[in-house]
Amino acid sequence: MRGGLALLSTVSPPPPPPLRRLRLRPLFSSDILRVKSRRSVWSIRTQAATTMASDQENIGNVRKQLAKLFETSLRTTVPEESDVEPLVAACTAKFGDYQCNNAMSLWPRIKGKKTEFRGPPAVGQALMKNLPSSEMVEACSVAGPGFVNVTLSKNWIAKNIQKMLIDGIETCAPGLSVKRVVVDFSSPNIAKEMHVGHLRSTIIGDTLARMLEFSNVEVLRRNHVGDWGTQFGMLIEFLFEKFPDWESAGDTAIGDLQAFYKASKQKFDEDPVFKERAQKAVVRLQGGEPRYRSAWAQICDISRREFDGVYQRLGVSLEEKGESFYNPYIPSVLEMLSELGLVEESEGARVIFVEGFERPVIVVKKDGGYNYASTDLAALWYRLNIEKAEWIIYVTDVGQSEHFQMFFKAAKRAGWLPDDDKAYPRTNHVGFGLVLGEDGKRFRTRSTEVVRLADLLDEAKARSKAALIERGKDKEWSEEDLDKIAEAVGYGAVKYADLKNNRTTNYTFNFDQMLNDKGNTAVYLLYAHARMCSIIRKSGKDIEELKKTGSIALNHPDERALGLHLLQFGETVEEACTNLLPNVLCEYLYNLSENFTKFYSNCQVVGSAEETSRLLLCEATAVVMRKCFHLLGIVPVHKL
Repeated sequence: MRGGLALLSTVSPPPPPPLRRLRLRPLFSSDILRVKSRRSVWSIRTQAATTMASDQENIGNVRKQLAKLFETSLRTTVPEESDVEPLVAACTAKFGDYQCNNAMSLWPRIKGKKTEFRGPPAVGQALMKNLPSSEMVEACSVAGPGFVNVTLSKNWIAKNIQKMLIDGIETCAPGLSVKRVVVDFSSPNIAKEMHVGHLRSTIIGDTLARMLEFSNVEVLRRNHVGDWGTQFGMLIEFLFEKFPDWESAGDTAIGDLQAFYKASKQKFDEDPVFKERAQKAVVRLQGGEPRYRSAWAQICDISRREFDGVYQRLGVSLEEKGESFYNPYIPSVLEMLSELGLVEESEGARVIFVEGFERPVIVVKKDGGYNYASTDLAALWYRLNIEKAEWIIYVTDVGQSEHFQMFFKAAKRAGWLPDDDKAYPRTNHVGFGLVLGEDGKRFRTRSTEVVRLADLLDEAKARSKAALIERGKDKEWSEEDLDKIAEAVGYGAVKYADLKNNRTTNYTFNFDQMLNDKGNTAVYLLYAHARMCSIIRKSGKDIEELKKTGSIALNHPDERALGLHLLQFGETVEEACTNLLPNVLCEYLYNLSENFTKFYSNCQVVGSAEETSRLLLCEATAVVMRKCFHLLGIVPVHKL
């Protein structure tokens, strides 16, 4: 249906047990089995998550630190409005760094009551007056209809940057309200090659996983591969027909798996007798016949090795739990849903009706077979009850949006998920658009074939290497360095060109644009990072020693602007995680490089009176850039 450094492990499917042997009910607590009690379980889990989040001092989030100050001010200013949360956001205007926007929304609530205030501006003035003193705030002002503008102390900014340098970038990590998340991504189909259509799911899912992991969340990276579909009957029967001694022939019997698949599909479409045998083979496979299971396992292993090569190149890690893994759980899950009165007979199939959709969720087809919905329901049950995930994120193309909407509503009807989409346990479908060619159509080769992902990566590396050789780097660097940097730049360019776009939109794949060293590209950003490293090297100073003995001062406006942007790293990662939008981090990274360029253009570093401070600022920028690159799955380079 759907669609790392190596697969962390390959999980073989458990043998499908008889229905009466696998009783799922005992695995639920008695509370969870009862719908009413489920509500209390959600309440407890949601309350615990909220308490955990509020108890954590999020030193990496400037906005949240300011919000705590304004929370105190609100309680003093309007003590009777105890449910009002502070509305603090980064400023886009020239009036300050952050802004509290509560005054306007508060006024309609209090103007009908006895109040000393005479409009939103007066509320804003009171909020400013009642703001607790803090070393982080340098100045405040009220503008327009009560907006409270806050200017941060440059000394406080400098001190926090230095703390990050000494204690590590992890001090900037967000504190999210969940502890265990499943990210379901990549998910190619066994016996088919990974193509450009899998690119987005793989790198978007990997980036979301990396950002959540940085935020101290345990992430279960799941590769829900298609390894249990009807195509296996076709493949197995073709294998038996062409190679009667396939067991002794091993992998050589299949050879090129993609060519083998095409040949078997052609025979399946053209030969009715073969088609019937293939359909019966599916039943034998799913029934557990050893010969069919053995052939299935061999085909899966060949496919996994091909996937693994692509994942290694992309630096993506995944743990496979494919469709076959959840197949044994389907009968009992459907039995439980039937006992809840959710599964009904409709036109020979078994279905679940969900509000807002004319057609139901089919969980058992007319022929008695299972489908994507039945597998997804079993997988969701497993993830919630066995793996104890609080948040399950599915990364697939937007074309599957309706499937997930219906599937999630069915799970809500079962009482597995709360009605509130923001409460936990929670599910989200992370949809993404198409990769287009220059003609505006789905990206394909000239022969109209889907572009193989391995071929795309080969070309990215080759073009990157050619550009480096054109600049004479083959004469400066060893062949090994040239090859490694070409790979880092080429693969990074492909990833960033995808991730910088809002994932919900289509984007046009263009090598020339993504490998351009000007504009919002990975190449430009990697150059910026290499330049920072070069500045520090040329100074001849020991940067680790400077961290201990030196200090940062932000006296020039461009120094301060860069410093403020560095401090906003943590809240940017939190925003990207919360909204599941990697492009938010890409925008931050590009703006960071722009701020650095402006700083470097106007502030001499090496040889200046402020050399120590500015070298530390260069190092802090490089550290944050490297963490951004890591979260985006891009390998930084230290020379270009």
